[in-house]
Amino acid sequence: MRQQVVSALVENRAGTLSRVSGLFARRGFNIDSLTVGETEDRSVSRMTIAVTGDDAVLEQIVKQLGKLVDVIAIRELDPFSCIRREIMLVKAAADEKTRPAVIEIAGIFRSRVIDVSADTITIEATGDMEKLNGLLMLLSPYGILELARTGLVALERGAKVLSVKDGDGADTTNSEDNAAERGKS
Repeated sequence: MRQQVVSALVENRAGTLSRVSGLFARRGFNIDSLTVGETEDRSVSRMTIAVTGDDAVLEQIVKQLGKLVDVIAIRELDPFSCIRREIMLVKAAADEKTRPAVIEIAGIFRSRVIDVSADTITIEATGDMEKLNGLLMLLSPYGILELARTGLVALERGAKVLSVKDGDGADTTNSEDNAAERGKS
């Protein structure tokens, strides 16, 4: 079993998130990560859904999501041809003695120190899951006091675009034409 990522364009309206998450619950699929946000078109949101399962599970998810009225377009993202990122805030214990080491670890991971108190440091980190998990592993001996992660966001590399115009998730290379076409409807 492996983690698989599905990107879906959905109508940006009340109840859409509930219908999508309800579909997963009814089918007994667990969502590892679900991130939703507006796209360049305020009437459309992009959902990035990470699930762990085999190819049969993913096929079932894509088919079921495609049946929902609110889903405009959907596509499985190939892990080798997409950019995957997550943002993490982590508050670590850091007193006068350990603060320099914690700051050095943050620097190694190209993270930013965004808050410092007498006993803590809060770090903002962006990257793939492996990078963020590596940062957590090195910070854990100092004591992780609090942690917040955004969940996965992903886009395909290159000219591939998941578009409203296509509706079926077909590859599209000209996003300006897509935006103009949506404006006509």
